[in-house]
Amino acid sequence: MSKVETKELRRGWTTGACATAAAKAAYTALLTGTFPDPVEITLPKGGTTDFVLTRHGVSPTEAFATITKDAGDDPDVTHGALITSTVRILPAGDGVRFKAGEGVGTVTRPGLPISPGEPAINPVPRQMMQTAIAEVAARTGAPGDVEIEVSIAGGTELARKTMNSRLGIVGGLSVLGTTGIVRPFSCASWIASIHRGVDVARAIGLTHVVGATGASSEDAVRARYDLDETAFLDMGDFAGGLLKYLRNHPVERLTLAGGFAKFSKLAQGALDLHSARSSVDFSFLQGLLREAGASDGLIESAASANTAKEILDRSLAEKLDLSTLLAKRTKLAVRQILRNAPVSVEVLVTDRQGNILGECGFDDT
Repeated sequence: MSKVETKELRRGWTTGACATAAAKAAYTALLTGTFPDPVEITLPKGGTTDFVLTRHGVSPTEAFATITKDAGDDPDVTHGALITSTVRILPAGDGVRFKAGEGVGTVTRPGLPISPGEPAINPVPRQMMQTAIAEVAARTGAPGDVEIEVSIAGGTELARKTMNSRLGIVGGLSVLGTTGIVRPFSCASWIASIHRGVDVARAIGLTHVVGATGASSEDAVRARYDLDETAFLDMGDFAGGLLKYLRNHPVERLTLAGGFAKFSKLAQGALDLHSARSSVDFSFLQGLLREAGASDGLIESAASANTAKEILDRSLAEKLDLSTLLAKRTKLAVRQILRNAPVSVEVLVTDRQGNILGECGFDDT
């Protein structure tokens, strides 16, 4: 039987990385009159990459640069979209401010990492742009106080293909990205890579592996344990792909780390934690609130909450520890998925900064 050849999927770049490169090019031109093309940026996890400009322009008061987004082999709605950053000088001391241009949404409801009224530009892309502006300012001796207006051509129409409106993001898309890199989204290939990760870990004799839902939760585990790089399995949203494989290919210890919202879905038995394929059950979170001794008002308001994060934030304001309760529930659900596999499980619930909010330790601790 002939072997089936599989094509390695090509990675791309996040909207945040494109906006950062465009902002850096525009600010450089505003100060020097010349656009760097290609323009190089630093990625959040280290390393650099460069982008070719699609178009650009400069006047005495502002400059803009546009980059065509390449999402690689990921079926991203913004693949091929024109991402533009327009940079204007602000008075000294104003810092870096962000503005939603055409096709970029505005946050209108709580529970997201950006406050209501702010442009829907997530924290990591903001930090990437601030870093890029600081690099140019340091090189030219400029103060680095600017307004960055990010636009996405056709973003208002593209946003209709996303869940933005349900989350209270109106007027366009969100500027996203935590690493700058888009990992190609193929369920079969991703799950296969998880399985191969388990195989390699077992083959080299590792007794402790990690399944994290994202970069921040993975960082929390790295801060706690000094583990071989091979121990970190690229689980992402595919908790079921990892846990079901571990039934028959066990590793002695498994640390699962993830955010409050994703683990609230795993605690209910969801195997795919992606927002398009599973959703938070707010009645489940109401049950956690009751168990934690929350006020009647908080329990009632949870039924109409916008996001799980909104409930978490309100519970923290009442000094309630929902995250530890969720970690315990998640571990119970994971044990059911693993069945009788000889795997000791630890669950860490983390925030977006990689801080551990709650945990449930290994079976033998």
